[in-house]
Amino acid sequence: MVDSQYYLPNDIGISALDCRVAFRLLSPKEQMYAHYLSRASWYGGLIVLIQTSPESANIYVLLQKIFRLQAPQQLEAAATAAGLSTEEYQFKALVWESLAFKQSPGDMETLWGCCCEPLYSLEDKQKQLGLGEKGISAYFSGNCCLEDAEFAQKFLDSKNLSAYNTRLFKTEIDGKRCYEVRLASGKSEVCCGKHEFEDSVFSVKRGDYAFLMEKVCQNLEKAKDYAANENQKRMLEEYIRSFTCGSVEAHKEGSRYWIKDKGPIVESYIGFIESYRDPFGSRGEFEGFVAVVNKAMSARFAQLVSSAEVLLPELPWPPAFEKDIFLKPDFTSLDVLTFAGSGIPAGINIPNYDDIRQTEGFKNVSLGNVLAVAYATQKDKLTFLEENDKDLYIKWKGPSFEVQVGLHELLGHGSGKLFVQDDKGKYNFDQTAVRNPETGELISSWYKGSETWDSKFSTIASSYEECRAECVGLYLCLNKQVLSIFGHEGEDAEEVVYVNWLNMVRAGLLGLEFYTPESKSWRQAHMQARFVILRVLLEAGEGLVGLRECTGADGRPDAVITLDRSKIYTVGKSAIQRFLCKLQVHKSTADVEGGRALYEGYSAVTADGTHNFLRLRETVLLRKEARKMFVQANTYIKGDAVELVEYEGSAAGLIQSFVERFPDDAEEVEAQLREMTCMDSSCWC
Repeated sequence: MVDSQYYLPNDIGISALDCRVAFRLLSPKEQMYAHYLSRASWYGGLIVLIQTSPESANIYVLLQKIFRLQAPQQLEAAATAAGLSTEEYQFKALVWESLAFKQSPGDMETLWGCCCEPLYSLEDKQKQLGLGEKGISAYFSGNCCLEDAEFAQKFLDSKNLSAYNTRLFKTEIDGKRCYEVRLASGKSEVCCGKHEFEDSVFSVKRGDYAFLMEKVCQNLEKAKDYAANENQKRMLEEYIRSFTCGSVEAHKEGSRYWIKDKGPIVESYIGFIESYRDPFGSRGEFEGFVAVVNKAMSARFAQLVSSAEVLLPELPWPPAFEKDIFLKPDFTSLDVLTFAGSGIPAGINIPNYDDIRQTEGFKNVSLGNVLAVAYATQKDKLTFLEENDKDLYIKWKGPSFEVQVGLHELLGHGSGKLFVQDDKGKYNFDQTAVRNPETGELISSWYKGSETWDSKFSTIASSYEECRAECVGLYLCLNKQVLSIFGHEGEDAEEVVYVNWLNMVRAGLLGLEFYTPESKSWRQAHMQARFVILRVLLEAGEGLVGLRECTGADGRPDAVITLDRSKIYTVGKSAIQRFLCKLQVHKSTADVEGGRALYEGYSAVTADGTHNFLRLRETVLLRKEARKMFVQANTYIKGDAVELVEYEGSAAGLIQSFVERFPDDAEEVEAQLREMTCMDSSCWC
């Protein structure tokens, strides 16, 4: 049971993302624009394989080679003929029985040899993402540790360079530490400079993922011909400049044009975006999405945006801690056509550049067709709730989560001010007047020069910010005006509030799946955030949240979590109010020490106290349900038109969609992935 978190069941849920109607409503020009943006996203999405671990790309290539020659049904027949069962876990035997192996045994054996050991390894350095002895990350060479990441960040800050599109490789020459900072770019092997820094040498080079970055740029160039307006053209030009030269500044400029492109029919964003999976919290994972506006749902979000200036003062921090001007963003509900990356969220608030978000604005998107299938729950698989809560939970989880996503993205990530002293010594606040509401004293810390939220709070930045946004959602969902915007009145509105809070505390318990006791680390930012909120609400006491261990009907360990709905507006609201204010104060004032102490304190998973969370974690692992996987469509040019090809929501459909994703150059793409992996293989030995 200890290792069960590292296994996926064979009956994992798989759903197709339906975008047929939305795509067909696009004009031919819009369909072409969406097609080329999708192609750029899919090529770029392969970068995630290189960013994750040394064996990831080889596993992908191995599977592609197998399934390109045999559909799952054909491979199953070959496996059965070889005496393997449908539950067979000896993957090597299946590879050896495949047509791909029979046609190219030497090549397939080489591929297998490159990935077989780490594929199954449960050693600490190979079974999870992490730095040094805590895990593996291809953002860093295998000999890097947390101290190297911190030291490199100091260097990058001194040169006013962002870590978003970089990787770090360390060597030692004549007893001197030498670091190579690689910038993702289509331009290859170009050294941007060598720098002596303290007792080390840093080389900054372009050309990481060069083949894939070039493919991204080629398709963005084609998309430009179908752009709807000047903002879209300028946006794409800056993205191309960014991805060609490795310039984060160019990507920021492109993001500025993206913000100005209000209410597009086809929405997209692409680049090195979220830093959740960097163990240090500064490097962005490549991500690209293309989606079509859902006009009906977008109208509700537009109402929420219009109410934002009334709702922001409701948040529990002084006016000085809020942005000087709320820059009304686009907030749209979208049906996803393409989402290339390591996962698909329910909503997004971007760009992640603090300087742009604070003074120029941002956009919010809610991914409607993801919400429609991701959170459907079967009663018999619903864990850790009392029987009388289950029907209510199933009925209202979707509508309540829609409210939570809207508040989380718009007023969670979109709220709060960062106090900054720029390179010229200018402050964006009155340092003689702004006081810390927790102490009553003048604030004594702030962001200086090139410091950012991510660079200052590093390893906790992503999860801390997700926690703050989740708390904003919980706090403001109690507002009747908000509930009315989403069409919930009277008793229905109360059910939405109850299920939203119940879902959060249950999610906090489920989050224990993503905690690793051996390294005392969290592997998923959102789940850590929800566990922290559970701890805060349990600490509030007065019977607001109940959590008890028990024995299930099957005789195995179980647990039940309860929420007293009569105390949400009193005990619950007060607890979130106090905690949310603390989170914002530490964030605004760049108080890393205070923020880390607060957040890591609530993040601690121990056997002490009222609840034995380590034992509860074992129960959660025992009863966990694997997260759903999504099947996405492909688009192809047929003559002068774009054809949309959709696939069934099954393992076979998922596999087929990947096999058909690169119809013209699959073998070249796979060869390049292998070459990129091979080039760096010694860095993780």
